[in-house]
Amino acid sequence: MAVRVVRLGTPRAAGEKLRVGTVRRPPRGVPKSEFSKRDFYDTWLPKVAPTQATMDIAHAAQTPKDWENFFRHYRREMKQPDAEHAIALLAAMSHVMDFSIGCYCEVEEHCHRHALRKLLQAAGAEVVDR
Repeated sequence: MAVRVVRLGTPRAAGEKLRVGTVRRPPRGVPKSEFSKRDFYDTWLPKVAPTQATMDIAHAAQTPKDWENFFRHYRREMKQPDAEHAIALLAAMSHVMDFSIGCYCEVEEHCHRHALRKLLQAAGAEVVDR
């Protein structure tokens, strides 16, 4: 059993079951009834997504220092009790079921899911490499 970190909207891997969207907003222009069918997500967990203020930092990032600033803000947000509890839940779930989490960003190294992967591992999650 494990959690897989994916890009939402990409085809599901063989055996990929429940997909959790860890994004602040649902996909634009896609009816709710199509979220799962179009491989976005089956359920939504915005509590572990960056806030809009932190996303603004990411959208303006151009240098490695800028990206580290984004990740620093995101990790700080994930220290809030609700976010920590959600991460602990996801980590625990990874030991009893297969599921995936993800975001829309094309490049994981410039996406909160890069840091979320590390936070999940630190919380004891069983994480599958792509």
